[in-house]
Amino acid sequence: MAEKKNWLLPGIIFLAAAVLGGVAYYFRDYFEPGPAQVLPLSDCDLRQGPCAAELPGGGRLEFSILPRSIPLTKPLQLQVQVQGRKVRKVEVDFSGVTMNMGYNRPRLQSVEEGRFEGEGLLPVCIRQRMDWEARVMLDTPEGLIVIPYRFETVK
Repeated sequence: MAEKKNWLLPGIIFLAAAVLGGVAYYFRDYFEPGPAQVLPLSDCDLRQGPCAAELPGGGRLEFSILPRSIPLTKPLQLQVQVQGRKVRKVEVDFSGVTMNMGYNRPRLQSVEEGRFEGEGLLPVCIRQRMDWEARVMLDTPEGLIVIPYRFETVK
């Protein structure tokens, strides 16, 4: 009986370590996203229509936000179309340019090959006018590609 008790505690510790290791591996992209290729800031106006970008190594991206007025505290429809490149995952990271507005990174769902859609929301800001950056993050087999876009909102 004493021999069984001697193995029980190490067995529980091993099992707990294995489970924690599996959880850490599954969420590894949230903790360490790895190196990224960040493209230069686009001068395209998202309020005028979809914005396109040529991707390093080939391919093309088109990004749009609807409604075009980009209102605060209202659902935003986010659309990304990628051509000529395999993409595993797409996220759009919204951040305040001059003020920290907290973590806001919706993950888009694949609706067909190369097309991703999702919903986002911008929080209300105490300022009348706020500058934002939307960073489209493409997870590709070659690594992370980030395409930044800037826009403003007005209360």
